[in-house]
Amino acid sequence: MKFLVQCLLLILWCLSVPSLAPAAELVLGMSTALSGPTAELGGAMRDGVRLGLEHFNREGGIHGRRLRLVALDDGYEPARTAPNMRRLIAEEQVLAVIGNVGTPTAIASLPLIRERRVLFYAPFTGAGVLRQEPPDRYVINYRASYGEEIGAMIDALVRQAGLKPSEIGFFTQRDGYGDAGYVGGFAALQRYGLDDERQVLHVRYPRNTLAVENALADVLLAEKPPRAIIMVGAYAPCAKFVRLARAAGLRSLFLSVSFVGGDFLAEALGEDMDGVIVTQVVPHPEDRHLPLVDAYRRDLEEFAKDLSPNFVGLEGYIAARLLGLALERMSGEPDREALIDALEGLGRFDLGLGRPLELSPERHQASREVWPTLLRRGRLIPFDWTRIAALVPEAP
Repeated sequence: MKFLVQCLLLILWCLSVPSLAPAAELVLGMSTALSGPTAELGGAMRDGVRLGLEHFNREGGIHGRRLRLVALDDGYEPARTAPNMRRLIAEEQVLAVIGNVGTPTAIASLPLIRERRVLFYAPFTGAGVLRQEPPDRYVINYRASYGEEIGAMIDALVRQAGLKPSEIGFFTQRDGYGDAGYVGGFAALQRYGLDDERQVLHVRYPRNTLAVENALADVLLAEKPPRAIIMVGAYAPCAKFVRLARAAGLRSLFLSVSFVGGDFLAEALGEDMDGVIVTQVVPHPEDRHLPLVDAYRRDLEEFAKDLSPNFVGLEGYIAARLLGLALERMSGEPDREALIDALEGLGRFDLGLGRPLELSPERHQASREVWPTLLRRGRLIPFDWTRIAALVPEAP
């Protein structure tokens, strides 16, 4: 009888213990836009991250553990992000949050990230709030900042095209994303002697809308419309802004940061709208002489034939491959703090992008590279800044 009681107690104890199956996998989380006007961006980032994780899973996982992504939809709305983050951290017990899309949603995530001490890794945003000095331990970026993207544009416009700082304007989203881009842009203009914000035309539109008409009216009514307009927005409103501006006879050169999703902007503008510059934070997805880009294309061709290569998907893939590199170098039981230590311990390394990356306790942004591209006949092609003068209209 005593033996039977002991067996029964053992069975009951086993039933009360959580299943050990989850220990055989490493779970990552993402809160992103899978619905609404920026759903294509969120979907592309999710697909790229999943493809990168699957690259490791096909080889047996990381130290025998499979990688799994839990992606939740926030519609690019901060109010929906915080509940998603709580679920990912508390219920899904994610090892890290990877690839969240957007600046306003990132701002909504940060308090919980810091409170629960969870890594916020490779978000799809170049906002300065995620790039503190000294670095925030729980925020590690892959991509170049908006300041670096817009700085590259302004350097080219001033040095190569000969524009005055006051001849450059801004069209931005009315939120933390647009503000981050404008602040970075104004700082770049200050390097060229601009000291009065009133000399810069800055027009805005509301997030998650296509209401760009008032912004365009302000540009058209300006005493001197800008010769170049830097856009910090989503692809659909940016495309509408460019189309309406061209129809109204505005000849300004339009430039956009990478968050616009260059492939989606090109598709929205169509084959009859040339001459828009989009900066990228990853190489061109067709540049297969780079080992990591070639791996991305091969993985797409073999395991995701229904997906097309694009800049956003490649960024997600790079982020996942970089994270996997850190996980492979970890020893012992993976946990949230150990993962941060592993990423910081990578130092200077080559991931196959043709340019070295670097992470350390003092540096929480792996890449500072910016690749310019130009819209031609419905597709983005690599561009050289030395050719920008030919795209800028003559001064009136």
